[in-house]
Amino acid sequence: MNLMPETILPLDLHGISYAVEGRTLLEEIHLRLEAGSRTVVLGPNGAGKSLLLRLCHGLLPPSTGSLRWGGGGALPAEAVLRRQAMVFQRPVLLRRSALANVTYVLALAGVPWKRRGALALEALERFGLASLAKRPARVLSGGEQQRLALARAWVAAPEILFLDEPTASLDPAATLAVEMAIHDFHRAGTKIVMTTHDLGQARRLADEVLFLSRGRLVEAAPAATFFKNPASPQARAFLAGELVC
Repeated sequence: MNLMPETILPLDLHGISYAVEGRTLLEEIHLRLEAGSRTVVLGPNGAGKSLLLRLCHGLLPPSTGSLRWGGGGALPAEAVLRRQAMVFQRPVLLRRSALANVTYVLALAGVPWKRRGALALEALERFGLASLAKRPARVLSGGEQQRLALARAWVAAPEILFLDEPTASLDPAATLAVEMAIHDFHRAGTKIVMTTHDLGQARRLADEVLFLSRGRLVEAAPAATFFKNPASPQARAFLAGELVC
């Protein structure tokens, strides 16, 4: 009998706060992340963008509040873990070949070993890395490592993919390759939640924008509305390139 839920989305955040040594870094975040739309998180440095993604992904427990997957029902922890993925600004890779990095994820998913190699090569091909399959992951360029991290996420078929500054420090060609990969995930039905400092990238990719300032969710709006007529003074200042208070 299959007890796995059909979906883990939406993800509801109810009054999420996070504090360290008495300092509140995120405060009273109320938010629902629905399936489908691409959500881009914007805000100045130190606003709490990366921290928000880590809390959603389950890497950190909130100090107060709760996260509820699947609209509030109690879901098996295994289902939640298997159906989400996160790619960091500096991808965490195994000290193995590019191919072995992908087959490792397939092994964790219980894919029979006879099928892992072909599926991993297919994922590497999709992300333009097939010719580098035997190369150690640690010697790949920054853009290649980021695409390898995306290939690992791809074979896991996540319902939701968290991306924390996935193109930071990459050159334009590598940035374009990563953005095309994000489009592939979106077309395949994966919910995208990402942070970026690149407003041009946010305009290209976002369906909706979450704007954080000083640990607070100041604004949540459709991307077209946010960029044309932001409601908050903090967002208006941010878009104008001014110092956000």
